Amino acid sequence: MMLLTQANRKSLPALYANENTPADEQVVQVKFFTPDSSWTWWAVEFDGDDLFFGWATDGQSTPELGYFRLSDLRTAHGATCLPVERDMYFQPTQWADVAR
Repeated sequence: MMLLTQANRKSLPALYANENTPADEQVVQVKFFTPDSSWTWWAVEFDGDDLFFGWATDGQSTPELGYFRLSDLRTAHGATCLPVERDMYFQPTQWADVAR
């Protein structure tokens, strides 16, 4: 699976584009997950190369806001070694609605 399509790349704002937008109002553009564990990453911004800004959680703790890398997602695996996938059905959504 292609983790990041050209359409995804175009939809993701540049890093710091949402700097003055409250966190709950920021729009999550892409969702990644491990199908065999509870890790999830929600991308809000992208540097166009490798670095995302958004939320991540292991499914048991509160999602943390910060940076994560596409290169790390490409090499990460879940409990039974399944690779990270992009949620192909995820639609851009404000974080406040995702976090409910």
